[in-house]
Amino acid sequence: MKREILIQGGPRETRVAILEDDRLVELLVDRHDHRRILGDIYLGRVEAVLPGLQAAFVDIGLEKSAFLHASDLLEPDEDEDEEEDHEVPDADEAAEAAEAVSEGKPKGGGKPGGNGGRQREPSRRAIPAIEEILKKGQTLPVQVTKEPINTKGSRVTAQISLPGRFLVYMPYASKVGVSRKIESREQRGKLREMVSGMLPEDSGGVIIRTVAEGVTEDHFRREIESLMDQWKKVKRKQNYVRKAPAVLLRETSLTRSLVRDVFSDKVDALWVDSLEIYTEVEQYLEQMDPELMERVHHYQEPTPLFDRFDVETEIKSLFRARVDLPTGGSLIIQPTEALVSIDVNTGRYTGKRDPEKTILKTNLEAAREIARQLRLRDLGGIIVADFIDMEIRSSREKVLQELRNHLSRDRARTKTLGVSDMGLIEMTRQRIRPSLYASMTTECPTCIGTGRVFTPEVVARRLERSLKRVAHEKRERQVGVRVHPEVALYLLEEEPKLLAGLGKATGLTLDIRDDPMMHLDEFRLMSQPAGRDVTDLYAVA
Repeated sequence: MKREILIQGGPRETRVAILEDDRLVELLVDRHDHRRILGDIYLGRVEAVLPGLQAAFVDIGLEKSAFLHASDLLEPDEDEDEEEDHEVPDADEAAEAAEAVSEGKPKGGGKPGGNGGRQREPSRRAIPAIEEILKKGQTLPVQVTKEPINTKGSRVTAQISLPGRFLVYMPYASKVGVSRKIESREQRGKLREMVSGMLPEDSGGVIIRTVAEGVTEDHFRREIESLMDQWKKVKRKQNYVRKAPAVLLRETSLTRSLVRDVFSDKVDALWVDSLEIYTEVEQYLEQMDPELMERVHHYQEPTPLFDRFDVETEIKSLFRARVDLPTGGSLIIQPTEALVSIDVNTGRYTGKRDPEKTILKTNLEAAREIARQLRLRDLGGIIVADFIDMEIRSSREKVLQELRNHLSRDRARTKTLGVSDMGLIEMTRQRIRPSLYASMTTECPTCIGTGRVFTPEVVARRLERSLKRVAHEKRERQVGVRVHPEVALYLLEEEPKLLAGLGKATGLTLDIRDDPMMHLDEFRLMSQPAGRDVTDLYAVA
């Protein structure tokens, strides 16, 4: 599979596109006014301990207090890829419970669930009673594992980790783990033995990352020393901090972290249009992995980088609800507060003879596209996909396997259940930051986020009821009515006698005018001749 990374830098925004076989599969955006905090380390102050939820709220200096679960006080699991496999009870009520604390009330509540609405709990390990470990007012270093999303605060862990290119250093751990993606048992044992011999006694633990296969002892030794020096700086800063909350360490830039975590010999090319970012990448790779520099290209053509690779066109359609499939079917993607619903439609594709084959082909296409869209839009939490009903069990299994195969390329952790009798597939996807939909869009002031507005006929009925209320109050004799041009046209063509009849029945003198600045389902009532707006006094639903 061909893989390419495009980095488009600008003075206020950096965009990163990841392409697989020339198709956009991930889009990352880093803005100066919306700085990422994932991975940042803070000296936090405990604001409330909730024994009933086995959780605490920690002030880290953000608008809302961060959520710390008791399981995040434990040493992490050994292997890199088993951290998100377990659950603890959902704690939606955490924010409400925190608000009930009268003294030292937290500024807000984070809903736990960096794992698609699920919580990580180490299996077969006793979770300590949080009230025996943490007390209100206590300070402790914590690291952000999930950014604030909507009205929910961030999630933090007390088990801090410092990621490098080949290793993840965990100062509070004691094990040497190896990524599960390194499948060879012999290679895993060799790497574990090599790195274990380099760690000073009682200096913490590490996880050996997938990209570390074939890395020499010198590379490991240099990175261990670098990460341990970084941790020493964090501890020194913690000792100098006089008052919590305070920042102890900022995570590296989007570009640097992407090169560290994603760029490897499995990526064919990395294109950068910014000389500053290109130089940053070059300096990092010269130190960590010089052989990869031949895959890095400084893009200098006059055509914008994203246009050159036809990425801009796909970005424009990123937030449309409808996604067309190659053979004529479509997906309808609707993010909501509780979950993301995806509906699969056959559209114009009807096949030839066998309806089961037609349905199977559409569902297989949909499975591939759903996996891509989840990555592309960075949708997380609970996801329900409504596939077209399939009678044959083997067909349902094929669709499920196709979905899982393509989800395996996702860097975020996912969990997929079987196909129900109604063709539904339920899944969860790790959510550590707001989706692109949430971070790049805002609520429509006209429809208040519903995506719908009242029709002109409904506006006419609301206007009619409001004018009757004006007449009943007997405080106005002359009323000016301002409506959207489309509503004015409807009244003129479809109900030309409405206002005249209202004026006669109520005794009001009415003056209607169209106003292109009005919203489609909005109207204003103006007291004449003073021109005072009295809409709020008389408007009804």
